[in-house]
Amino acid sequence: EVQLVESGGGLVQTGGSLRLACKTSGFTFHEYAIGWFRQAPGLEREAVACTADGATYYYDLVDGRFTISSDNDRNTVYLQMNSLKPEDTAVYYCAASRSWYHWRRNEIDYWGRGTPVTVSS
Repeated sequence: EVQLVESGGGLVQTGGSLRLACKTSGFTFHEYAIGWFRQAPGLEREAVACTADGATYYYDLVDGRFTISSDNDRNTVYLQMNSLKPEDTAVYYCAASRSWYHWRRNEIDYWGRGTPVTVSS
């Protein structure tokens, strides 16, 4: 029933941009904190950004380069990524948590399957 489907990943050169989308269904969109994690090969999964209750939150790795937004009519969350660097190369996962409180505790209820992003130098 619950689905989080990512799209928009791909190959891009250093300094380029990508816009990821997470289309959700099967749960009450506006009641959840929804955002993005990423995981590079051999490295630990790390949180990127999230949005909840109309607010947005960014983790340090974003360094001012990414913007998260949502379209409530489409139950979709976006991640606009600019000024991409090779170290941004990873599989990006959409995730949903019952609240921002739970998100901060890394208590994630739903995961997408991921979309790969590769940034070449």
